[in-house]
Amino acid sequence: MRDTKAPAELMQAQSKGSGSKEMGALGQLAPKNRQELQTWQDMFCEMAGVYVQCLDGDGVPITEFSGNSHEIDIIQKYVTPIRIHNICMRVSESDLEDQAVEITEIPNLRLAAVAVGGADRIEAVWIVCGLFTDAQYDQSFYHYPPIDNFQYQISESKFYKTLDLLRETLDILIKVEASRSKAVAISEESKAQEKEMTSSFHRAEIMTEIVSLLDSDEGIEEVMAQVLSRLCSYLQISNAFTCKIHHGTLMDIIVQWTQPGVPKLFSNTTDQEVCWFLGRSKAIAISSDTQMNAGEREQIDNLGIKALVAMPIMIGGNPAFYACLTENRENRVWSIDDIKFINDSIRILQSIITKRLQTNSLASSFASLEAVLDNVGSSIYVRDIGTGILLFANRSFKKNFSKELTENRLVELFEGNIPSRSHSGNYEVHHRDREKWYDVYYTRIKWVDGRPVSLCAIYDITEKKLYQKRMEQQAYTDFLTGLFNRMCCEKDLAKYVDEARTTGKTGALMYLDLDDFKHINDSLGHQYGDTLLQDISKAISRIEGITNSCYRMGGDEFVIIVPPESYHRMDKIVEEIKNAFATPWYLKDSDYYCTMSMGVVKFPEHGDNVSELIRKSDVAMYEAKKSGKNRIAEYSDNIDSSSIHRIDLEKNMHKAISKKVDEFEVFFQPVFYNDKAKGKGKKSKIKHLGAEALVRWNSESLGFLSPDEFVPLAEYLGLITPIGNHVLKKACECCRQWNETGNGDFAISVNVSVVQIMQNDILDIIKNCLEENNLKPENLILEITERLAINDLARTKQTILDIKDMGIRLALDDFGTGYSALSSIRALPFDIIKVDREFVKNLEKDEYSKAFVRSMVDMGKSIGADICIEGVETKEQMEILESMGVTYIQGYYYDKPLRRAAFEEKYVYNR
Repeated sequence: MRDTKAPAELMQAQSKGSGSKEMGALGQLAPKNRQELQTWQDMFCEMAGVYVQCLDGDGVPITEFSGNSHEIDIIQKYVTPIRIHNICMRVSESDLEDQAVEITEIPNLRLAAVAVGGADRIEAVWIVCGLFTDAQYDQSFYHYPPIDNFQYQISESKFYKTLDLLRETLDILIKVEASRSKAVAISEESKAQEKEMTSSFHRAEIMTEIVSLLDSDEGIEEVMAQVLSRLCSYLQISNAFTCKIHHGTLMDIIVQWTQPGVPKLFSNTTDQEVCWFLGRSKAIAISSDTQMNAGEREQIDNLGIKALVAMPIMIGGNPAFYACLTENRENRVWSIDDIKFINDSIRILQSIITKRLQTNSLASSFASLEAVLDNVGSSIYVRDIGTGILLFANRSFKKNFSKELTENRLVELFEGNIPSRSHSGNYEVHHRDREKWYDVYYTRIKWVDGRPVSLCAIYDITEKKLYQKRMEQQAYTDFLTGLFNRMCCEKDLAKYVDEARTTGKTGALMYLDLDDFKHINDSLGHQYGDTLLQDISKAISRIEGITNSCYRMGGDEFVIIVPPESYHRMDKIVEEIKNAFATPWYLKDSDYYCTMSMGVVKFPEHGDNVSELIRKSDVAMYEAKKSGKNRIAEYSDNIDSSSIHRIDLEKNMHKAISKKVDEFEVFFQPVFYNDKAKGKGKKSKIKHLGAEALVRWNSESLGFLSPDEFVPLAEYLGLITPIGNHVLKKACECCRQWNETGNGDFAISVNVSVVQIMQNDILDIIKNCLEENNLKPENLILEITERLAINDLARTKQTILDIKDMGIRLALDDFGTGYSALSSIRALPFDIIKVDREFVKNLEKDEYSKAFVRSMVDMGKSIGADICIEGVETKEQMEILESMGVTYIQGYYYDKPLRRAAFEEKYVYNR
C-alpha cells in the first residue's frame, strides 16, 4: 500500500528513522558554509541551465532550489515533495544505482537524483530538474504541453554531463568537509590532552609546596591555613575549615579559610553543633547531585553548602581533627582525581601534626612521613646536603629508578642543573638511556632529625613531550609531499649555518624549480600534478646526505640543504638529483619528462643570513632558467641585476595577487571627441567623451611601477587574468557611478590582454560586469592589441565576434606597430582603430606620418571605423589631427592618466 503521509511528515519520519546513524559530513555544515554552498549552487544553475537542490543523507534540505522563484513554484506543481522523497529513496537505498532520471507530466521536464557517499552511508543527494530543448516525446501520451519560455533550459546530452559534474563536485566537497571535521576532532582531542597535562603539572607543583611545609617552623594553625589555602586555590572552591570534636556532640573550629568576597561558614568558632558529615573515621564526599535525607539536606542548606569533602586527620590510629572543604557558590561534582589529591594533601598535613605532637619520637615521626611519601603520586628521594648520603626514597622512586639507585647516579641525573645557591625550583631532564623526559622539583628542608636535606620530586612528562613533538612535526611538515616546509627550512638552515661558521666547514643551499610544471598540471589535471610533486619529493629525499634536509617551499619549488657533514658528497648529490630528473615520471598510464632548474649558494662563503641565502639561491635558479632551463647555476656577485629585479617582481606579484589584487590601481586618461569628424558642424568642437582605464602597480615593497614593467611578466606567469578582470570590474563600476551622478553619458575604454581573451569564461565575466553595474554595452569599449587580433586570429575570432554581438564596441590598439598589413583588419568588425603614438611624435615635420594618419582616416571612413590618435602632446599636433577629421584624440596635451579622485574632480563633477 502506498504511504499516505504528508510530505512534511515523510521527511520527519525519515529523519527520525535515521536517528541512530552518525551525522554525515554535510549534515554538520555550519550556516556560513551552507550559505557558501547555496551561492555556488545558484551560480552553477545559472551557468548550466538547470534547477537544483541539495539534500543530506536523510533527505533533509541543505540548500534551497536555485532559480527563478516563480518558475520553481510551477515546477514543484509537477515535482512534488513526495516525488522528490521517492526518487531520493530510490538512489539512497539501492545497491545498484546512484543516479536516476524520471519523466514527469510535462513532456520536456525531467527529474533526476544523484546520490553521493561512501560504502556505509549516503552523504547527500542532488535533486536536479531540467527543461530539455531537444526532448523527443509522443504528445498523445501527455496531458500538458511542453514548457519553453523558462529562463533555464538545457539539451539532453548536456543534462547528463551536468549530473556527472554535480556528482564529482559534491564528492570533493564531502571529502574536504570530512577532512575538516576530522581535523577539528583531532584539535579538540589535543586541547583536552594539553589541558589534562597542564592540570597534572599544576597539581604536582601544589603537592610539592605542601610537602615543603614539613620543614615549616610556623604554628600548626598557620600550617593548616596554608594547606587549606593551596587546596582551595587549586580546586577553585570557596571554603575550608579544620575542627576538633569534643564531648561527642560539639566542635571547635580551629582554622577557617575562604576565597576573597565569600562569607565564612561559622561566625562563632567554639562549641558549635557537630555537622552530621563529621565524626566519622572515613572520608565522605558529597556532590551537588548526592541524595540525602531531609535532616541532612536541611543542615547542608543552612550552611549554604552545595558540595563538600570531609576527611579525618588520624593521630595514633584515632581521628584527632577533621578537615572539610566546601563549595558554596555553585554546583560541584567531585572527580576521582579531586578526592585523591585532597586525600594526599590531608595525609601530609596529618604527618606535620604528628611530627609536632611527637617531637620526642623520631622513629614514629619518620614512619608517619614515610607512609605519606610512599603514597603520593610522584617519585621522591631525600639526600643529606652535607654528606650526600641518600636518606630516603619512596616506593615509586625505588620501583621506577632501581638501576639508577644501584649505580648511584641520582645527583648526576637529577641534580646536575640545580644552581649552586638555589633552595627550590624545577627544571626538565631528558633521560637519554630511557628516551624519557622528567620534571624535577627540588627544595631544601630540615629532615625529621633536624639535618638539612635536599628533597627531589620527579614527574614523568614523556607524554607531554611526545605530544609537543607531534605538534611541532605537524607545524614543520608539508601536507602534500611529507617533506619539511619553509618554516622548518629557515630553522634548520640557521642551525647548519651556525655549525659551518663555528667549525670552519662549508655547507650548500640548492633552490630547485620545476620547468614548465604548469603545462603538466593543466594538461593532466591537478591530481596528477600533485602525484608528480610527491614522486619528486620521494626521489630527492632518498639521496644519501640530504635525507633529512629536503623542503618544499610551495608550488613547484623545493630547497635542499647540504649540511656541512655531507658537503664532501656535494658533486655526487648534484649528480643523483640530475639523474632523478633524467628519468621519466609515470603519470596517467604514460611516461612524462619534467626537468628542473637549480640555483646553488655556499655558506658561509656567500653569506650567513638565512633570508639572504635563500634569496641568492633563488636568484641563481632564475639565472639557470634564463639560460635555457634544465640547468644548474651557482650564485655569483656578477649575476645580472636584471635577474634580481625580475625575481623581486615575480615574488611580489604573486604576493599582490594573493591579497585580492588590491595593490593594482586603476588610473584614467581622458579621451576627447571631434564633432567635425562626424560632419556635425563646419567648425569643429572638441568634447570630452570618457576615459581609458590604465593599470598601475603600487607595490608595497617595490613602489610605483608602470605597465611596461610588469604587464609582460604578468602575462608570462599567467597572472594577467586576475589583474585584467580587476581593471575591467573597477572601470565598469566607475563608469556606472559617473553616469548616475555626473554630468553626461560617459564611455570607458579597457585593454584586454591575449591571455584574458583565451579564457573560457571571458564572455561571462564581461556580461557580469555589465549586468552588475547596469551599464549599457555601448558605454564599454574593449581595446585589443594588433598582435592578438592578427597572430591569434584563428583562436580568438569567434570570441571577439561574440563580444561584438553583445553590443560592446571594439577598438584595435597600437595599430601600425608592424605586425601585419592593413588588409588584415578586414577580418574583424572594429569600431575604432587606435594609431600607435609613434606616428604622432614628429607629426608637425614628418610628411610620412601625416600621410599615414590621413590614409587611416580615409580607410576608417570606407570600413565604418573611427580613428583614435594617442600620444598627442602639443597644440600643433592637435590642430593637424583635428583638420584631418580624426574622431578621437587623447594624450598629455589634454591630460596624463589620473587617479580616480583627481579624474572625477576635473572631468566628471566639474565638467
